[in-house]
Amino acid sequence: MRAVRSLALIAALLCASGCGPVLYMVNLSSAQHAVEEARQENAARLAPYEFHYAAEHLRKAEEFAATAEYQDALDMARVAEEYGDRARDLARRQGHGAAH
Repeated sequence: MRAVRSLALIAALLCASGCGPVLYMVNLSSAQHAVEEARQENAARLAPYEFHYAAEHLRKAEEFAATAEYQDALDMARVAEEYGDRARDLARRQGHGAAH
């Protein structure tokens, strides 16, 4: 039983160390997409706080990944995606409100 637990722990540690870049890349792609959609909706002008917050978190995520700090990169990418989506949605509402 002890050997099984030790083997499970070793397997979990190996996956954790190898899965970081994969999880980061998935989240990075989503964050990049969210920030790009916000940019296309003119969020830099219509939702500047949310847009710049997202863009800076995306930049910081890329910086952390470059130094293999994947957990920090993952955290930054998640925030970038969240605020990119917020910026996009706010910009869309602002843009539609201005059209009427």
